[in-house]
Amino acid sequence: MRPSPVWARAVGGCSSAALTFFCLRPLRRAVHPAAVLGGGCSSLHRGCRSRLAHSLVDEVLEELRSRRRVRVSAKIGLHGTKELSDNKIDKRTLQKGLLLEFQKDSERSLLAVVERPDGKKNWVVTDQNGILSSIKPQQVTYVVPGILNFDYSKIVEFLEKAQDLLDPTVLECAWMELSEKDKPITVEEFAEIVYGSKESLESYCAHLLLSRDIVYFVKVDKKDHSIYQPRTPAQVEELLRRKLAKEAAEKELEEFVHLLKSAKALPLDSKPPKSSWLTEDKVREKIEALQAYAVDACDDEQRRLAGNILKAMGFTRTSSAALKLLMNVGYFPVHVNLDLFKYDVRIRYTEEILSAAEDLLLDCPDSDLNIRKDLSTLKVYAIDVDEADELDDALSATRLPDGRIKVWIHVADPTCLVKPRSIIDREAMHRGTSIFLPTATFPMFPERLAMNAMSLQQSKECRSVSVSVTLDPDGSIAEYTIENSVIKPTYMLTYESATELLYMNLEEEEELRILQEAATIRAQWRHTAMIEPRIKVSNPDDPEPNINLYVEDQTNPAMQLVSEMMILCGEAVAAFGSDNNLSLPYRGHSQSNTSVSAFSHLPEGPARSFANIGVLRAAEMDFQKPVPHGVLGIPGYVQFTSPIRRYVDLLAHYQVKAFLRGDSPPYSASDLEGMTFIASMHVKVARRLHSNSLRYWLLEYLRRQPKGREYKSLILKFIKDRMAVLLLLEVGIQVSTVVSRGKVGDEVSIVVETAHPRDDILSVREVIQDTEE
Repeated sequence: MRPSPVWARAVGGCSSAALTFFCLRPLRRAVHPAAVLGGGCSSLHRGCRSRLAHSLVDEVLEELRSRRRVRVSAKIGLHGTKELSDNKIDKRTLQKGLLLEFQKDSERSLLAVVERPDGKKNWVVTDQNGILSSIKPQQVTYVVPGILNFDYSKIVEFLEKAQDLLDPTVLECAWMELSEKDKPITVEEFAEIVYGSKESLESYCAHLLLSRDIVYFVKVDKKDHSIYQPRTPAQVEELLRRKLAKEAAEKELEEFVHLLKSAKALPLDSKPPKSSWLTEDKVREKIEALQAYAVDACDDEQRRLAGNILKAMGFTRTSSAALKLLMNVGYFPVHVNLDLFKYDVRIRYTEEILSAAEDLLLDCPDSDLNIRKDLSTLKVYAIDVDEADELDDALSATRLPDGRIKVWIHVADPTCLVKPRSIIDREAMHRGTSIFLPTATFPMFPERLAMNAMSLQQSKECRSVSVSVTLDPDGSIAEYTIENSVIKPTYMLTYESATELLYMNLEEEEELRILQEAATIRAQWRHTAMIEPRIKVSNPDDPEPNINLYVEDQTNPAMQLVSEMMILCGEAVAAFGSDNNLSLPYRGHSQSNTSVSAFSHLPEGPARSFANIGVLRAAEMDFQKPVPHGVLGIPGYVQFTSPIRRYVDLLAHYQVKAFLRGDSPPYSASDLEGMTFIASMHVKVARRLHSNSLRYWLLEYLRRQPKGREYKSLILKFIKDRMAVLLLLEVGIQVSTVVSRGKVGDEVSIVVETAHPRDDILSVREVIQDTEE
């Protein structure tokens, strides 16, 4: 039989010392060492077998097997017992003074001396560290033969001698000698072949070699003893391959840990940039495993790899430890938003999407040019938050000769660029919405489209869809039209500047006053007055970024004006869909069983609004006909005013625009339902991202405030007894604590005791006012 490459590798892997030691072993039968060296050793180096070597092995094995029972009885003094088995240790086998090895835990085995029984089955032993332990028979992995009354203080010396004799390369040589005839072997037989002796020390060394071996031999438990079976050459070859791969992986891990330790030791301003960790595949794999582990979004392989890295770095295997490590090396900033990774948010666009967007910017003919109405002479107000990047709605108004009010809600027209089922449209659907965070905005469309070509811009002619509504004196819709248009926005106002203009009551801004009048008439149907915090964070990657907090009062006149006009637009579009039997994403809310008057005893403002919101039913959707919106108090509603930032609004635009052109709607009711479902899943994630990020930065804001600062808060409701939900009026965040006095709607003062944004901890206590004069 031709020797396989494994045999040759095995021979090449044996050290010269091991080969000489193996070939020059003393044997009981008359075999001169020189003969063994001349035949056995040279044959090993040639990768073939000599008959002499085979006969030597056969003789040793035959002699040892025939004398097994005598040897055990004589050495241990247990007459009439069989050979000790690694997995068959029981009460009769053990006795005081024996030296044994036992499994301390999943990673350690220790040598120990038997001291005394402990109960019916267990034994007390003194291990190599001088520690007394009670062990079960199942923990015993080997009883060293030939030893009685061993002194535990000599265990360390025994181990040192054993260490001097251990040479793992002799395993290869022994396997070569034993594998061709597929001969199993006991520990003591192996000791005789390798060391020329089966005494206590040599037998223990043989046990260590065989029990630690994962390549050449496999342990086989028999009824009353254990043997080691040589593996086949094919098995050895595969196991060697795995061993080499494992060693390479361990070396890679060691090098990566060195990188981490070096980066961790650097000052903050000298940390390697994040991009440097992503250049090399092997490094990127490991840093991404840590990242996935930090956000609890890892697969099994990433969990294993990250766990090994954390262990090597001296960290506990927890997500918080992984996060701390990534911050320590500079991969993550201190205020990293983990939700972006946890929910795998699309924060970038592929080159294919960006290229398609550029094509639209270069060639964007207006398919609605012939039916677009010129409304560029109207005075147009675009009112939004200060940090708005996507401006997609604006307002106009006039008073008709009969005294009625006519308003226009102008909405940006992205569908003049983006077509249904196009690559840009599909990308928008799978985003669902633009994501607005205190630290960044991730638009639903590529930025150059969303913020330039699609957005309304001051003093420039902009394509839009204009919904005009004439109101009856009670605020209901008398007439409406929807048409493609061209407008030229006159003012780009923030809510604050628009409110200031309203308070100034300027004669030249009559249109703005008319809009406010229309909003006031409409608002009498609704009574909501919550406050909403807004935060803008500058330089969020800095350890101490700038935090700008603004608490938005929804009773602000300009905010109410805009809100009412957006609701009016949604009602008009729903009426348009109903009148023309058009499939649209109609949104509604069933009326609550709880009457609005049930909370009339509460003061107007956040407390009453909070109570009303608490009894709301879930929103309903229909794609064939309007659904009454009990909360808004209108017969139907369609979201239409934010097609740049909400995909459901864009769907409504596709349908309405097709109808205005005289084309068939691009989507059926079932199509709309399916796409709305897909988009809504991403909208839920976006809302969670916004809510979590806002709360994080509110807590960070509170953490930085002076200790002992008092905050005015409003009691929103009682949870149990005097445990209340409070609204911090100056911050816009809710918190629970015990209050000693007051009822729902009353103000109390509190101080913040703990604010920890990363752990989402906020604790406060009431400030007890001193009532004594």
